[in-house]
Amino acid sequence: MIRLHHLNDSRSIRILWLLEEIGEPYEIIRYQRDEKTHLAPQALRAIHPLGKSPVIELDGKIIAESGAITELLIKKFAPHLAPDELSPEHIDYIQWIHFSESSAMLPFLLKVFNEFEIQSGTDLKFLNDYAEKEFNKVFSYLNDYLNGRTFLVEERLTGADFMLGFVVKGALNWLKSGSKFSHIESYIRNLENQTSYKRALNIDAN
Repeated sequence: MIRLHHLNDSRSIRILWLLEEIGEPYEIIRYQRDEKTHLAPQALRAIHPLGKSPVIELDGKIIAESGAITELLIKKFAPHLAPDELSPEHIDYIQWIHFSESSAMLPFLLKVFNEFEIQSGTDLKFLNDYAEKEFNKVFSYLNDYLNGRTFLVEERLTGADFMLGFVVKGALNWLKSGSKFSHIESYIRNLENQTSYKRALNIDAN
């Protein structure tokens, strides 16, 4: 059986959602962030040295990293959630899976961390301007791409959507920049309407 080590308010929601979509039996082991520091508990280090989530146990192995977990689970249990490996669309699929943690996540996190620093009185110079430009560049590109699209690849739910949904929803909600990116907003609303996503949110909240 698949075992998911799940941390609240983390990337782990991607894997919880994916598992609900796949429909394979799984066990969820919950961890809660520290209310003051918002850091993951030390107990996660007993599972993986980085002490982060998601982590799954599968076939006797401990597996970390959202992208790797997503690709492995889909290949083993739900190949219908990826384009045919010989198709041109599979190249798009792989690019979007990695886009979420490379191009999209960095400017989002930089803006979040910059806000904390500014609130604490830090006088930011280069970094604040850089983060703003990178965020607008990356999310404008994504917004333009999603114009007229419901999903990222082949107009159907794929592993790329599980990966990207977490980032774009977090970015637009946290930074309150949704009105600038209307196509991303529509994309997020569609993901939120997926039955498996609603189930995952309900499990995460309980």
